Amino acid sequence: MNLKEMLGNERVRPYLLKARYGIEKEGQRVDLSGNLAKTDHPEVLSARDQHPYIQRDFSETQMELITPVTDSIEELFNHLSAIHDVAYRSMSEQEMIWPLSMPPQLPEREEDIVIAKLKNFESVLYRRYLAKSYGRRKQMISGIHFNFEFDDQLIRVLFNLQSEIKEYRHFKSEIYLKLTRNYIQYRWLTTYFYGASPVSEKNFFEEDSFSKPVRSIRSSKYGYTNSDEVQVSYSSIENYAADLESMVKKGYLIEEKEFYSAIRLRSKGHVSKLEEQGVRYVEVRNIDLNPFEMYGIGREQVEFLHLFLLYLLWKDESTDCKSGESYNNTVALEHPLEPTQFKTEAEQMIDEMERAAEILGLTVSDTLFVNLREMLADPSKTLAGRLYKEIEVSSQKQTAVSIAKENYAEAWAKPYQLTGFTDMELSTQILMFDAIQQGLQVEILDRQDQFLKLKLHDHIEYVKNGNMTSKDSYVSPLIMENKTVTKKILHQQGFRVPLGDEFNDIEDALRAYEVFSAKPFVVKPKTTNYGLGISIFKDGAGYDDYQQAITLAFQEDSSVLIEEFLSGTEYRFFVLNEKVHAVLLRTPANVTGNGKQTIEELVNEKNRDPLRGRDHRTPLEIIELGDLEVLMLKGQGYQLDSIPKADEVVYLRENSNVSTGGDSIDVTDQIPEDYKKIAADAVAALEAKISGIDLIIENTEVPAADENAYGIIEANFNPSMYMHIYPYKGTSRRLTIEIIAYLFPELFEDGTA
Repeated sequence: MNLKEMLGNERVRPYLLKARYGIEKEGQRVDLSGNLAKTDHPEVLSARDQHPYIQRDFSETQMELITPVTDSIEELFNHLSAIHDVAYRSMSEQEMIWPLSMPPQLPEREEDIVIAKLKNFESVLYRRYLAKSYGRRKQMISGIHFNFEFDDQLIRVLFNLQSEIKEYRHFKSEIYLKLTRNYIQYRWLTTYFYGASPVSEKNFFEEDSFSKPVRSIRSSKYGYTNSDEVQVSYSSIENYAADLESMVKKGYLIEEKEFYSAIRLRSKGHVSKLEEQGVRYVEVRNIDLNPFEMYGIGREQVEFLHLFLLYLLWKDESTDCKSGESYNNTVALEHPLEPTQFKTEAEQMIDEMERAAEILGLTVSDTLFVNLREMLADPSKTLAGRLYKEIEVSSQKQTAVSIAKENYAEAWAKPYQLTGFTDMELSTQILMFDAIQQGLQVEILDRQDQFLKLKLHDHIEYVKNGNMTSKDSYVSPLIMENKTVTKKILHQQGFRVPLGDEFNDIEDALRAYEVFSAKPFVVKPKTTNYGLGISIFKDGAGYDDYQQAITLAFQEDSSVLIEEFLSGTEYRFFVLNEKVHAVLLRTPANVTGNGKQTIEELVNEKNRDPLRGRDHRTPLEIIELGDLEVLMLKGQGYQLDSIPKADEVVYLRENSNVSTGGDSIDVTDQIPEDYKKIAADAVAALEAKISGIDLIIENTEVPAADENAYGIIEANFNPSMYMHIYPYKGTSRRLTIEIIAYLFPELFEDGTA
């Protein structure tokens, strides 16, 4: 079977760079001075031992971050960065993640290294066994495990190009076996480029005899290695599985996962399943943390690993299968600033990789081979070389603390967003953050449409836009979307709503000018949300302004409502499952004068606030200066170039929507219960479970039962949650957690969250 020839087949090319990826990244929690943390694993993450994304590794301070399986490098880093956000913001603000594979200074007494405090006693016993067999210090080393699976179509096309192996399952296993044998042989190249553990901190070695700098302690014989008695063959799946089982039976390994190979063959479940199911993917384990990448590994590294594994599948196998271990240990223990003694072989392999990429028609980033050759020519450009040069200037601890603090600052710079998914609506980002933190599996079904799948064991819930769920019937959002239907239902149920008419034709609406123009009124589209196209006239309006308002409203919808204006203050009540969870007072977009700057300049200055952005990706929205704002200013006798007096507040809109630049103020605790009951009952009358319902209240001290005490102007079927979570002023209300508790009550009922 000539794999080199088969991989060059035209039918294979479309699938060569398609793959599935996963990363498991370990890291130690430290305080802001770089000392090993003395706290327990964050409580919010520790409800279950098997959190899908954030677990404890060997010790209580060692976090393991686990991405879901992804179909692209971009998606892989989206998830890795998001999980980092959750990990950082679940830890104490006085802690950060150590960026190096070698741990910070360890306790003098080995027994003071705290083994992970897991609920599963078997897991604790396993760690006690590791501590006894290898020592606790060695288990504190951290790194990256890179899970890689060739695209199934690639292997199927290759299978169809040969006739020697009759079963697809066996063929797939042979593909991964060849790859694995070659990786064992040539993994030293990865160690050269990406080894990054040149020195250790105090108390790692029992005796401080190992003082010379190297490329990778972790990848050397001083790092993760089993005893010499552990010998496992990669000649066949049968031999691999049998050898592992034999090592366990003989007591050389307590479990198969104790096998510390640089690469492991993986299937679903126990190693015995390999023969039955075949190899599913490989786990590459000899990758040090990259201290110069916030997430411990960079995109170019992942691109290299994919290309390297593909090259190893393409490359003929060496007959000297045992030299790989010797080569790797030699490279790992070389001085980080000296050329490798295998430089000639390395250069030949890079040339071969580039030729293979050309022959196979692979698209490779412009810098990859340039950077690889530069690292071969100048060892100071390898990760170990770069790190060691910085250590020489200060110390490893100072270097690590400086890097960790940069990562810490980045993680906390915008605590409202979820890195990797900042193109999604902010409420959706926050819901995803909370779902990941609570240990729900999160799958993005449609990123543009904000459609998520949340899973806990066998319980699945689908969520759109953060709070559209199966708990609401199909018709309830349709009722709330249609303002005419909403008003009629509420009016029939005895709730006060503004009077008015609906118009489906712009000419008919214009002819109604005399009916509405002499009294306070509102013009708004029938079905749109976020306050778009709304004009409010508290003192009536001239025909030109009326005409412009009608025109703006019809630009947003084919039907327009003209209603009486209800005087008072507008409040947003967030109702979930017949209970008010938050109340917000929203002030319209505004600026405060200083007697020097124009309104336009004041708006531009206010918009520079980092909390302001666009399209619901930040807690506050940019204040626009469009036709509606100009119209509003005109009504107050202002223009954009007017200069307001010092401390004079100028409003740019009548509607108070945060989505149009308004400010949000939490008043949940100040609103009387009778008004909250009105809001909850009104949402129930609309047959909805989740709604943001807007009430106009003139005086909250007047009982809600009094005539004209309130008016309901709108019910929103997909209310924004972020403005309650990050209000401009007042208490934060974490509504996304309430949504999760509503969808997955078992998370909280059994005490696991």
